[in-house]
Amino acid sequence: MSAAKLNVINACWSTRSGDPILKPLSLSLNAGRVMGVVGANGAGKSTFLRLLYRYLKPSQGSIEIDGRDIWSLSPRLVAQNVAAVLQEQPTDFALTVREIVELGRTPYRSILSTKNENDSTIVDSALRKLELSEFAGRRFGTLSGGERQRAMVARALAQEPSLLILDEPTNHLDIRHQLEIIELIRDLDMTIVTSLHDLNMAAGVCDEILLLKQGAVLAFGPPQTVLTNQSVSYAFNVSAQSEKLMPTDRLHFTYTLMGRT
Repeated sequence: MSAAKLNVINACWSTRSGDPILKPLSLSLNAGRVMGVVGANGAGKSTFLRLLYRYLKPSQGSIEIDGRDIWSLSPRLVAQNVAAVLQEQPTDFALTVREIVELGRTPYRSILSTKNENDSTIVDSALRKLELSEFAGRRFGTLSGGERQRAMVARALAQEPSLLILDEPTNHLDIRHQLEIIELIRDLDMTIVTSLHDLNMAAGVCDEILLLKQGAVLAFGPPQTVLTNQSVSYAFNVSAQSEKLMPTDRLHFTYTLMGRT
């Protein structure tokens, strides 16, 4: 599966009572690019991601993958194109790690079909990439939080999506595995949208940044133009100060509470 172009066209979402949670926004993300979604708690990050993986239907507007509205496609076809790794994890702890990862192949099977050699090859590859081969026979419920997170990323990779949605993918991970997930994001041949709390990480791994505040877009574009001291301070209600780290010119932020030094 090749990377897909993502278009968000005047999409928004409101509750049944009409309360706007995500205000109309439009953006385009070219195939193979990585977009970070950042903002304070309640900014609308999770709602935006839920629109992308078709958990929520936009109140108006559309989400398109390679020019096709995802709500015009069958659920199976969407699942073959879009994979999501969420903060919520499966509750069926009796499954083994391999069985969890094999679930990523479900959209490619008919009701009567069984696992085949190609499925096994893809699952083996996903387990290796996430350094989970030795855990393949372990019950999911016996894993640490970080190991479970890696298993969920492996399941998404086994799905072979053209668009990968990651909701705080480094949660529960130690520093080493955080770095491994970031390296994996950089190396994957797919379009990726990920929410991140760590702005320094977002600036280092993302091609584009979507900055949200209270359900509205503050800015969208390259990290260097979106993550300014002024925009970060306003979005998070802090005093933000950035510097460029040599020799890569990567942005690095430090923060203080408003009115304090």
